[in-house]
Amino acid sequence: MSALTRRNLLQIKADPDSLFDILLMPVIYTVLFVYVFGGAVAGSQEEYVQYVMPGLMSMIAVNIAMTAGIGINSDFKTGVMDRFRTLPIHRVSVLTAKVVVECGRMAAATVVLLGVAFLLGLRVPGGVPGLLAAVGLTGLFGMALLWVSVLLGLALKSPQAVQGLGMIAVLPLQFGSSIFAPTSTMPGWLRAFTDLNPLSNLADACRLLINTGSVPAGTVLTTVGWSVGIMLLAVPTAVSLFGRSDR
Repeated sequence: MSALTRRNLLQIKADPDSLFDILLMPVIYTVLFVYVFGGAVAGSQEEYVQYVMPGLMSMIAVNIAMTAGIGINSDFKTGVMDRFRTLPIHRVSVLTAKVVVECGRMAAATVVLLGVAFLLGLRVPGGVPGLLAAVGLTGLFGMALLWVSVLLGLALKSPQAVQGLGMIAVLPLQFGSSIFAPTSTMPGWLRAFTDLNPLSNLADACRLLINTGSVPAGTVLTTVGWSVGIMLLAVPTAVSLFGRSDR
């Protein structure tokens, strides 16, 4: 798997433009949301940074995850995946190598996001352990979504279809959640959705970890449960599709 991981890293080296999303997206999102919505939602930008940043961590993870499926789908167009399927290697290693590299991109985007947040006044009352726990929890859920994205890349016929369906699935989860604003003022039907939304649960858990340092056992376990459950379904399905995908 190390050789496959190295191949994916070399692809990034050969195409440095692919790093624009992890370098620019966190900056743009942070500045726009803090200064556009901060005063209206929290009364001040300083207070809103404390509220929105844990949620933006999950949003960045989701957006980075969606690019994995596009890359997998594009690899089929070049014929490299057909070559991999003829080699005496485990099918899962090809997909895992892609997920590992994308996890690295996700971690880099999170570092950029936190760097901008600290410049805008983010405080961490929960201390370094709380911050690291929030980052780790977000990374676990992001890894689960990477496998969903890989599954879409294998199931759909074109990169455009992967991107389109991914956006359709992601937008309601992101904006129908507690990432950007408390859910208390939402209508009942929408609040019922946000209460079940795993991104709301993840954002709330990270918010408590960063702002208080307390370990919200219920929300943490729920996020872990979502992550494990998604991977238990997505990983074997993706491996099966990879073995019989006809392009």
